[in-house]
Amino acid sequence: MSHEPFEDSRRLTGANLYFGGAGAALETAPGLVFDAEALLRWRSNIARVRAALDWQNGAIFVREHATGASLAFEAPLDQLYTATEANEWALYAALGLRASDAPVDEDSETPRPHVAHFDDDEALRQLRALADAEAKPQLRALIEAAHAHGLPAHADDDALSIGEGEAAQIWTLDALPDIDAVPWPHLRAIPKAVVTGSNGKTTTVRLLAAMLRAHGLRAGYSSTDGLFIDGERVEAGDYSGPVGARTVLRDARVQAAVLETARGGLLRRGLVANDARVAVVTNISADHFGEYGVHTLDDIAAVKLVVAKALAADGVLVLNADDALLVKHAAATGASRIGWFALTLDAALARGALACGVREGRLILAVNGIEHDLGAIADMPLTLGGSARYNIANIAAASLAAQTLGIAPATIAAVLARFGGSNTDNPGRLQRWTLGDVQVLLDYAHNPDGLRGLLQVAEGLRGNGRLALLLGHAGNRLEADFRALAAVAAAAKPDRVWLKDIGGDYLRGKESGQVASIIRDALMKAGMAEDALPVCLDEAEASRQALAWARAGDLLVLPVHEPERRDVVVALLDRLRDEGWRAGRSLPEG
Repeated sequence: MSHEPFEDSRRLTGANLYFGGAGAALETAPGLVFDAEALLRWRSNIARVRAALDWQNGAIFVREHATGASLAFEAPLDQLYTATEANEWALYAALGLRASDAPVDEDSETPRPHVAHFDDDEALRQLRALADAEAKPQLRALIEAAHAHGLPAHADDDALSIGEGEAAQIWTLDALPDIDAVPWPHLRAIPKAVVTGSNGKTTTVRLLAAMLRAHGLRAGYSSTDGLFIDGERVEAGDYSGPVGARTVLRDARVQAAVLETARGGLLRRGLVANDARVAVVTNISADHFGEYGVHTLDDIAAVKLVVAKALAADGVLVLNADDALLVKHAAATGASRIGWFALTLDAALARGALACGVREGRLILAVNGIEHDLGAIADMPLTLGGSARYNIANIAAASLAAQTLGIAPATIAAVLARFGGSNTDNPGRLQRWTLGDVQVLLDYAHNPDGLRGLLQVAEGLRGNGRLALLLGHAGNRLEADFRALAAVAAAAKPDRVWLKDIGGDYLRGKESGQVASIIRDALMKAGMAEDALPVCLDEAEASRQALAWARAGDLLVLPVHEPERRDVVVALLDRLRDEGWRAGRSLPEG
């Protein structure tokens, strides 16, 4: 055998799609041939590992899917590297493979196969040695003591923290204290919200953080745009995974936390929080098919709803009543309390007494029969006069979550009346500039549903002028996803589309220009002329070209994704607005 029988083997450091604790998972390689007997042997091998390493019994999970199977099992949180090796050996042995079948890295300083490639007795002996070397009994004892005190504990490869935010203590793993030396009375959890969904996550996170600040708390949040403390960005980049969550929860300034939790982090590592007061799922749409055994919308819904495992026993799961998939899967989460939001209050109330939605043009928060009027939708800046329907949903979700966090309806209403009035409130999400007679929308729209919502807003603003669009996609998608994005764009009948890269980490396995070429081909097949489809792979330069092309009455829709390039575009647009720039004039040097 020339290749590994798996394509991904990883640690699960928190509650995840498969079970509620730490463990290991792997994805079988596409095309690997196995049968039910092989899966039974894998299960048996995991049991052998547990017996040999004195690990407690726990969940053993097999999830078969269109391209293979996900194989996962619970393991001690201080021995997860060993657990990944054990998982690989269990699969190798189940398939009857041995060292002679294994690829060996000849460039390594000490080329040798992994534990997975040894005979059974030797593999188990090596796993025992690995487990003994990796084990940190003091770490486990401290975490168990924290839980006995009703406190959250968060560990990673470098440190352990007990308590959270301003009431946390942090120790490096090589300097862990005795249990009696921990200042238990001074440690506590902080209020937490976890937010996920296919679209609208970051807007909902920012809005909820603004409500917490208005409530008088220093809020920290993690997001795809970075880490923010009390409204200020302290780190740029995508922090929508476990690293971002732990960083916020360990920051001594933070009194409340809002954690954006993306699909990738949920599948690769699992959750960080396990006692959140509220978890929000904004919506489910087709995206990221083909990764980690996710092939259907039901699969995506199951992944997103993992956030229910982050809830405290009395926590509230906030779901979109207009999303049929969330309605379908809600009961399976086991959440004891569910709040519903929708574009209409009646649709939300049809699902439960804790609800938020629109009635007669006003946003109403309903809490067990008591209704709170949060204001006119058209007067809320995020809705652009009520035209941005997806932001109405985000507002309803954030309002319901805020109520769960104990924020007064009057405070929620006050934030809704102002948030979005400045482009600095929600950078990269439905930002709008009027440059003379040219209108510009800048947004993060990154999948077909997100782009569709953005272009619906654009349709209401377009008038008689031309429409220009920037279009690109992250590389870790199927070709069908790129073509679906192109179909949404073509349906809006743009006059010109600039094809771009989403560079940096967003290329994700694709060559520069490869995604742009696929999208361009799809647009040409949809009837767009070749000369209306310029390729400019840099997002900031493509935006400049669109501005140089514009004439009075035009509308430019600029989905810009890389934070650094977006900052460049925003700075240019702000300068043009401040200087009174009009179409046809030269642009300042970049």
